[in-house]
Amino acid sequence: MTEDREALVRIVDVCRRYKRGMEEIHILEGLNLDVMNGEFLALMGPSGSGKTTLLNLIGGLDRPDKGSISIGGDHIEELSDRQLAPWRARHVGFVFQLYNLLPVLTAERNVELPLLLTPLTRSERKVHVDAALSVVGLSHRHRHYPRQLSGGEQQRVGIARAIVTDPSLLLCDEPTGDLDRKAGDEILALLQALNRDHGKTIIMVTHDPHASHRATRTLYLNKGQLSNSLAE
Repeated sequence: MTEDREALVRIVDVCRRYKRGMEEIHILEGLNLDVMNGEFLALMGPSGSGKTTLLNLIGGLDRPDKGSISIGGDHIEELSDRQLAPWRARHVGFVFQLYNLLPVLTAERNVELPLLLTPLTRSERKVHVDAALSVVGLSHRHRHYPRQLSGGEQQRVGIARAIVTDPSLLLCDEPTGDLDRKAGDEILALLQALNRDHGKTIIMVTHDPHASHRATRTLYLNKGQLSNSLAE
C-alpha cells in the first residue's frame, strides 16, 4: 500500500455479491486497489468479471457488501444517497460507451447538465461549458444536436460533460467500444491529453489491448481479484 496522500482512490477488502435465484454470485471478493493521483489506469478482464461493477462502486453508483472505498479521503460507502449525488457532481466524471446524450438537447446543453446540480449561475455555467467544449475541440459544434454529430463527436461531447465540473476523477466504461479505429484513437489521444496536460486521474474499463496501451498502468480483473497479468 502507498501512503494516503498519494492515493486518490483507495479500495480495501471490498466484496460485492448478487443473488441469482437461490444462488449467491461473488463478483468481487476481498479486492484491494490504490490509484495514484494523476494516474491513467486501464482495467481489463473477461466479460462478467466485474469491471463495470468495480467502476460503479468507485463512482458511488453501487455500494459494496463489505470493505471501504475512499476517494480523495472521502469514505463514500458511508455517504447516504442524498449525500452521494452532490459528491459525484463535484468529484467524478463519467464517460459511457454509448455516450448517453439526450437527443433533444444541443451539445452545449448536454454538457451543461452536471452543472445544474451546482450553485453556479447561468452565465457561470456557460463559461464552464465553453471551456469544456474547447478542450475537446468542439467549440464550433456547440449548437448541434447529437443526431447531427458523428460517433466520435458525440463521445467528445460526452467527455466534455464529464470534465465540465473539473472533477478529480474520470471513470470511462468502454469509451471507444462503439467507435471505429480512427475515431477511437482520437478519443484515446484526448483522454491521454486530459491525463497528461490537465492532471486528470482516469480509470478506464476496456476489452481492447490497443486502448489499454494508452494507459500508464493496466490491471486485469478475474475471479473477483486484480492482477498484473491474465496469467496470474
